Amino acid sequence: MATKIRLQRGGRKGYAFYRIVIADSRAPRDGRFTEKIGTYNPNTNPATVDLNFERALYWVETGAQPTDTVRNILKDKGVYLMKHLRGGIKKGAFDEAAAQSKFEEWKIAKEKGFEAVRESDAKAKKEAEAKELDAEKKINEAIAKKVADKKAAEAAAKAEAAVAENAEETSTEETPAEA
Repeated sequence: MATKIRLQRGGRKGYAFYRIVIADSRAPRDGRFTEKIGTYNPNTNPATVDLNFERALYWVETGAQPTDTVRNILKDKGVYLMKHLRGGIKKGAFDEAAAQSKFEEWKIAKEKGFEAVRESDAKAKKEAEAKELDAEKKINEAIAKKVADKKAAEAAAKAEAAVAENAEETSTEETPAEA
């Protein structure tokens, strides 16, 4: 039996969710499978993968052929690295403890890389928000200046009108007094 490790589609239209399954290569994509070893959700950022590492490693070592996408997922999770390290143990290149320490170092380095990317994204987001806030403050200051100028012009116009009324009242009061 030719065994494949592949994705089985689920979810709704436009929102795919996949199960990572072991299936006979002749079985339909969403049909019968031997074992479910994980899930893959490409809708989140970054994509969420829940994988049973030991079972995936077992199936890869027994010769199950993954599809391209599943191969990328397995490489990302370190299944192929562990397979490589176990091959080194069998050949006598190093012992189990050395292989485990190499794998742990790889996992730590990978997590640091993810953390650096998350931090840079968060920093870029904060900078963008700060730029937007500064631009909005400048726009608000310009609007406030226009409003203040307009109010000052209105106040000046009212003052001129009041002065003109006072001048008119005084001139009208003086004219009847002379008559």
